[in-house]
Amino acid sequence: MGVKHGRDYGEILQDLTKAVSLIPDSYLFFEMESEDWERLGEEERLEVHEALAEDLFYALGTQSSIDVGSAVVIHDSILHRINILIGEKQMTFVPLI
Repeated sequence: MGVKHGRDYGEILQDLTKAVSLIPDSYLFFEMESEDWERLGEEERLEVHEALAEDLFYALGTQSSIDVGSAVVIHDSILHRINILIGEKQMTFVPLI
């Protein structure tokens, strides 16, 4: 089902893909080893990040936070956005409206 949104899904997915690419160890979400990640080309990494963004968008519809490597991705239903945090520091967010 995904999170409720007012923006175009394609735009949200594009922004969320960029946001998860900022997580240095995002590949851990798919239980990849760092060596496997390093072997991927730029296009393959983009595909992994797009898949991660889609998975997060839909999973955040049923749970409010998800660990992704060293980061936490949180759906803020009050501010209508998806926050990406490492520790207590906010890296970025993706607006949903």
